[in-house]
Amino acid sequence: MKVRVNRNNIWAKIFIDQLAYIGVRYACISPGSRSTPLTYTLSRNRKIKSFIHFDERSSAFLALGIAKSTNKPVIVVTTSGTAVVELYPAIVEAYQQRVPLIICTADRPPELIGSGANQTINQHNIFKNHIQWFRDLGLPSLNESGLHYLQKVAIKAFQKSLIENSGPVHLNFPFRKPLEPFTVTDEINKKVIDIKPQKLFQNKSDKVSLKSRIINKITLELVNHKKGIIIVGPMNYNSDLMISIKKLSTLLKYPILADGLSQLRFGVTIKDKNVLCNYSSFLQSNCFVDKNNPEIILQFGRTPTSSTLERFLSETTADRYLINHFGDKFDPSGKSKKILSLHPKDFCENLISELKFIKINRRKSRWQYNFIKAETTSEELKIKRIENSKSLNEPSIISTVIKFLPSRSNIFIGNSLPVRDLDYFFSNTSKKIVVHFNRGASGIDGVTSTALGIAIKRKPSVLITGDLSFLHDLGALSLASKYSIPLLIIVINNNGGGIFQSLPIANRINRFNEYFITPHNLELSKIVKSFGVNYQLIDSRSNLKSTILKNLKKTSATVVEIQTDAGKSVELRNKYSMEVKRILNKEFEK
Repeated sequence: MKVRVNRNNIWAKIFIDQLAYIGVRYACISPGSRSTPLTYTLSRNRKIKSFIHFDERSSAFLALGIAKSTNKPVIVVTTSGTAVVELYPAIVEAYQQRVPLIICTADRPPELIGSGANQTINQHNIFKNHIQWFRDLGLPSLNESGLHYLQKVAIKAFQKSLIENSGPVHLNFPFRKPLEPFTVTDEINKKVIDIKPQKLFQNKSDKVSLKSRIINKITLELVNHKKGIIIVGPMNYNSDLMISIKKLSTLLKYPILADGLSQLRFGVTIKDKNVLCNYSSFLQSNCFVDKNNPEIILQFGRTPTSSTLERFLSETTADRYLINHFGDKFDPSGKSKKILSLHPKDFCENLISELKFIKINRRKSRWQYNFIKAETTSEELKIKRIENSKSLNEPSIISTVIKFLPSRSNIFIGNSLPVRDLDYFFSNTSKKIVVHFNRGASGIDGVTSTALGIAIKRKPSVLITGDLSFLHDLGALSLASKYSIPLLIIVINNNGGGIFQSLPIANRINRFNEYFITPHNLELSKIVKSFGVNYQLIDSRSNLKSTILKNLKKTSATVVEIQTDAGKSVELRNKYSMEVKRILNKEFEK
């Protein structure tokens, strides 16, 4: 039986149906003429929920957030030309953080490339430095072999992005006109296009086998070295891994330096005395560092947020092992001894088994005591100088917000000052909060859009961001309003790049404000309300508490603005750091 079809739309349908069949459930689309076949197909697919947004950059970051939240690949669709390039910032972030995205760019047919045709650029492997895999699918081919090839490409894109080498993949789709589904390009046998989706092939050998020789060697080193540290940098939520790291720390009597984005500062109990959060303070004490120089370091997660810890790692002579699934080099200092491409949880469990087998016993540890003493001193001063301050100061905002959040909430931390204040000033809490972040390339673009992607699961979700990051991604408010995404957005507004107040150059050049701080002097209330989003200005802790509790119950987004003085905030941070350093130098010079 012959049927009349539009080849572009059959091609798009076979591809999208295949992805839906193997588990893709979300797509983010920025419509355009050339991408009509893909967009139309997604509009009719009941298994995939699509979000439509006019801003390609924001749409891609929304997909990034959804992929982080669901741990499944998300489709990103855009038309040809510069619309494709707008996806790049989110692709870079996804690549750096190994977040699964399936980028589908529509393109002009080969004969129009380089011809001066409108909205036509060279899109071939345009993201080559920041993707895990690329295929140009060529023009649609409506024969059995062509359609089976298309299905295999869809399956491979899914596997590459999620399993084999996690991260974004790019598929380029050239289409010739006509593009609309009601136009006819071919008359074809119905059996050819009625093919069923193929099953996902599960590669049983994708798990990295642990090398017993490496485990045995490191076990011997750990037994021989009582002076060790476990560093946990930013990482995605994994409760089993956190439990394993704590067990390993307890056995070895090694302190854990837990990054604010490591997830380890949440769900902390009284037994977790080894989990330290104030290392950015006490590692500034030269006397403490001189008397507590480690022999061995185990590092999990990404590169730590703390510049103090980074400097410490560049100066220590300890043997340092980096452990992560793909063997990524999270080591700016370049001084790590070895990078182990192993599942961190398997690594920990194998070490624990080995250490228990040889019956390692370290009941009393002066080494551990010194770190806990420095932690306690720093914490007491922090409470006195920062947390008990009458004003709602920048360093205390994040801790105050988390204090009022219900357990099981999501919190997204923006880059620049917010993430540094979280890492430096946020203390351990028994609350089980999941913290999200964009620390791949650590840019300030797309922060709000990514947080909206996290919030689509409709658990209580809060974004804490700076004013420049917020202004950089204003288009995201349109998404929040259109889809009624329940995200509480807290904007710390110090009228410009407040983080630059901490630079050594801050007090040494004329026109510093003009060239570095770049004050915007904008009224956020008017901007926010123009998008139809709720807005509130906060000026006290009590107002912040009531606002959080009220707005987390809403089914739509709310923007809360907190106006701060960047200069006073820098002064407060510096006073606290100097006092910790002074007291610890005195304590450890004895």
